[in-house]
Amino acid sequence: MQPEDPTHSFDRLRPRLQGIAYRMLGSVAEAEEVVQDAWLRWHEAQADPPDNGEAWLVTVTTRIAIDRLRAAKLQREHYAGIWLPEPLLTDSLFTESTASPEALLERADDVSVAFLMLLERLSPEARAAFLLHEVLDVDYPEVARMIGKAEPACRQLVSRAKKQLADARPRYQVSPATHHRLLSGFAQAMTGGDFASLRAMLADGAELIGDGGGKLPSFPKPLVGGQRIAQLFFAAHRRWHEGLRLQLVRLNGEWGLLRFFNGALESAQTYQTDGERIVRIQVQRNPDKLARIVAALGG
Repeated sequence: MQPEDPTHSFDRLRPRLQGIAYRMLGSVAEAEEVVQDAWLRWHEAQADPPDNGEAWLVTVTTRIAIDRLRAAKLQREHYAGIWLPEPLLTDSLFTESTASPEALLERADDVSVAFLMLLERLSPEARAAFLLHEVLDVDYPEVARMIGKAEPACRQLVSRAKKQLADARPRYQVSPATHHRLLSGFAQAMTGGDFASLRAMLADGAELIGDGGGKLPSFPKPLVGGQRIAQLFFAAHRRWHEGLRLQLVRLNGEWGLLRFFNGALESAQTYQTDGERIVRIQVQRNPDKLARIVAALGG
């Protein structure tokens, strides 16, 4: 059998490598740089090609991402305001006709903005070990080889990571249909300026977390309270009125909202619910992190 062309092999695996790097870093631009570095090393390795190209590329991508995340964590300590992951339009990635509702829910959960925020709690090595084993189903001997640690150490990293994340992860799962219904109603209340409905759909202890990247106004800490959040959204309606438009889209595998003021994308919003009311909202306003969505929408 003729060996596969190295460029074709890499292109075939690129989505998997991009997914690993994005889950590690929460940034599309940084993930693309990691994959580009992996490509350069793959090209150099063709003088003595590895026996298992996929394992080699996953290993190299993971190790580059670990190094990048170490540097990114230092930068994020000095980030202006709250750091949120860069949101992605993912309609094409989560609508396979053959996938069950359960599979779609699971797939959305492991790349959601809320999940990526939780992963920020982990060290780079723990994040890599957790993602490889728990999300990508890589067995422990391979995880150990990929991140360059002993197998018992990797098992311990994953075990500790699971404990760190367990208390913070939502204890409820909501179907995409329920999530869509709640967000549709919330969007209608926002565009219609229906304060009573906005307030009724928000949990009393709801949180709003915003990222302006120091370029646009945002809260330096989470805004807490359904009443306060409802007032914030109602104020936007009062200010922009006819210039306010909302669009339901898939963001990171889950239903979210894009908010436009006078035709310009102002924010990408992702929501967590308990199936009845909204409990947390992540609002991405940093224009650098919205650029790819703007480009995907045609500018």
